[in-house]
Amino acid sequence: MTDEARGQRLRPYVTQGLRLAAVVAAYYLTGRIGLQQELVRGQVTSFWPPTGIALVALLWWGLRVWPGIALGAFLVNVGLGPSILPVLAITVGNTLAPVCACLLLRGVRFRTALDRLRDALALVFLGALSGMLVSATVGTGALAISGALAAHEFWSTWAVWWTGDAMGVLVIAPFLLAVRITRLPRGVPVLRWAEAVALLGGTTAVTMVATHSTINLLFLVGPFLIWAAFRFQLAGAAPCALVASVIAVGAGSAGVGPFSGHELLAQMIILQTFNGTVSLTALVLSAFITERKRTLREIEEACERLTEALSRLAPEEPLDRWRSRPEEHDHRNGHRP
Repeated sequence: MTDEARGQRLRPYVTQGLRLAAVVAAYYLTGRIGLQQELVRGQVTSFWPPTGIALVALLWWGLRVWPGIALGAFLVNVGLGPSILPVLAITVGNTLAPVCACLLLRGVRFRTALDRLRDALALVFLGALSGMLVSATVGTGALAISGALAAHEFWSTWAVWWTGDAMGVLVIAPFLLAVRITRLPRGVPVLRWAEAVALLGGTTAVTMVATHSTINLLFLVGPFLIWAAFRFQLAGAAPCALVASVIAVGAGSAGVGPFSGHELLAQMIILQTFNGTVSLTALVLSAFITERKRTLREIEEACERLTEALSRLAPEEPLDRWRSRPEEHDHRNGHRP
């Protein structure tokens, strides 16, 4: 066997190994970042970015990358305890959740371009809210069975776990999917770039005010998301949703603004409601606008093809003769000069 043939044979294994290594590294690093917002036992957080990374990796590269997800989850949790068996159970839950979410999305023929309304709804309700029930239930159950969690803390911990995992999908997955399909445009006017910068800066400023004010002003973020979806579709809506959700997670973890004065479970309900609304608004509106533009483009192309077909079927010569002799047409219709 020649060196070239041997290289061709080994290339798929090398590619798969690099993908697994990338998944492990991304899962571990983002997991350490997510733990900065921990609320329970130093390991249950209201924002868990690895779930979004794991789901996107499964959608891009298939179910064969699950060992990378499992290894990344184990490395993140092994130092947190409480013992090896609960850690293994948590690892299984963290692996099964994105796998189940991926299978649910495949079942409805999800497209990673997120250019259809059904894809946006599927990512929110199947990929995030439904799929992440697995990791929250398995992880919280493992902590409760091991005695690391008191019985009365089960549901509040479960709510934090589910919120964090769902937020990882709702915030990180659309952003990564948008980055992959977005190409840097050429010949864009300066005003267009200025609008994009103003949109991102305005979203950041308004979210900071809304999440740190004693008055409930969370609804002020909505107009900026609508602006982003209508003008830039997913390429603009996904970064704005990411910024708004990350700021809200920080405020919720700190218990400030609209999150102050509430128990942990109530804080997670408020946070989950806000971030779910942000993601749903951004994804659904951007998908709707993209789908509408595609439909209009298809209608225009169909009209052009129909015009070309009619021009071939009805040449101009008979029409010219009809125009030059209108009296014959009037005679056939019963009109005499």
